[in-house]
Amino acid sequence: MLVLVLLLISIVVPAKAEVINIDNQTLLELLDEGVPVIDVRRADEWQSTGIVEGSTLLTFFDSAGNYNAKQWLQTLSGQVDTSKPLVLICMVGGRTSMISKWLGRQLDTVYNVENGIAGWITAGNKTVAP
Repeated sequence: MLVLVLLLISIVVPAKAEVINIDNQTLLELLDEGVPVIDVRRADEWQSTGIVEGSTLLTFFDSAGNYNAKQWLQTLSGQVDTSKPLVLICMVGGRTSMISKWLGRQLDTVYNVENGIAGWITAGNKTVAP
């Protein structure tokens, strides 16, 4: 009986977050709506390609691939309203795909830019210096 109740709860109670993979057009629309963009790349990457204008710069992985998720989330919460939707962007979408899955357990709506800043630039969109 307990197993049945737990099964029903898992079906009825939705997961905390909705992680949505987006393209450049959707990113443009979300920017127009004022949804914050969090660029999780490293400083050397920001310098190399520029950033989407208005992005919050918050490195997740260091150059060795290390990270402190708890500290990162605390810093993020101090910079943007994490009770509202936000967009994650990296170089090509790989890092943010992983981060958004984890962050999706913490927040309500997380958007992941599928092709990252590389896809943004390839599509002819502009970047600015960090």
